Amino acid sequence: MTDPSATRTTALDATHRALGATMTDFAGWDMPLRYGSEREEHLAVRSAAGLFDLSHMGEITLTGPQAAQLLDFALVGNLSKLAVGRARYTMLCDEDGGILDDLIVYRLDDQEYLVVANAANAQTVLDALRERQDGFGAEVRDDREGYALIAVQGPAAAGILKQLTAFDVDGLRYYAGERDMVADKPALIARTGYTGEDGFELFVAPEDAVAVWEALTAAGEDAGLVPCGLSCRDTLRLEAGMPLYGHELSTSLTPFDAGLGRIVKFEKATNEGRFVGRDALAAAARKAEDAPPRKLVGLVAEGRRVPRAGYPVVASDGSVVGEVTSGAPSPTLGKPIAMAYVDAAVAAPGTEGVAVDIRGSHEPYEVVALPFYKRG
Repeated sequence: MTDPSATRTTALDATHRALGATMTDFAGWDMPLRYGSEREEHLAVRSAAGLFDLSHMGEITLTGPQAAQLLDFALVGNLSKLAVGRARYTMLCDEDGGILDDLIVYRLDDQEYLVVANAANAQTVLDALRERQDGFGAEVRDDREGYALIAVQGPAAAGILKQLTAFDVDGLRYYAGERDMVADKPALIARTGYTGEDGFELFVAPEDAVAVWEALTAAGEDAGLVPCGLSCRDTLRLEAGMPLYGHELSTSLTPFDAGLGRIVKFEKATNEGRFVGRDALAAAARKAEDAPPRKLVGLVAEGRRVPRAGYPVVASDGSVVGEVTSGAPSPTLGKPIAMAYVDAAVAAPGTEGVAVDIRGSHEPYEVVALPFYKRG
């Protein structure tokens, strides 16, 4: 019997170690943090392509004649309107509107959906979906052992993938996914990612992961493809202004607090418009429209000191007006950046006098609109 407290490894663990990766515990998984220079890995994704092992993510399959209605009830999105072959970013909230996790949902067939949860929250999502399935003709299946997930991200990603499949890579739209073959292995090919670049996420059987990884590595050799760890994935998503659960998202925040109220769909036709957290989210929507207490903004350093999550954001008089949620040096901008929740009074881009309290020193920062980086 598997020890639930033991650190888990992906199907690519031996490959990472052979490549000299620095490994780290992440959400109970032994994952590659970096292979060499995280800055070089980051810049490779921006200029060429990076290869990521994301097998720690949690896959949950929903099937049955009322799978769509169950998702409409359990999640904030209108998943019954999602076309087969498409994907959607959405959230699982509690009755109070707090965010339990942010998710991507793929509609694989008329009565089949794949829900992809963050590694740390996968069990929470699975439990919530099962708790909410009563009365619906749908099955909720834990498929976490059935997938390895490999991502190739960057401007050269499409060209690399084309070498390994007869599938119409160029014809696949952003936030879409279809089943086909990659390197002669069955795969769900999805045009999704968490880097701010074009790219693909390949869901394959664990026993096929090494073969697909090695085929992508060979195909990308002349294109500048490099293996990438979680460290550069975090700086890439930060530059792209993408939220991270446990930082920009939590049970103490609603989607409206996070500036993502657009993903909450009150106009659902199924379940008579009912879904978990509806009343609380409707109240949060009204509050955000009237006078949002805080907003999520970007901060760019005028100096070189790097802010970290939890550091206070202060006004010119020293009063605390916010808190950093994520911060790191930006390889693309060449200076430290951060995301922070700040009082609405100081949230406008260009607001003067804003600083971050870094261990007692008030370091000046410029308030900017998110994202910091958007691909051309």
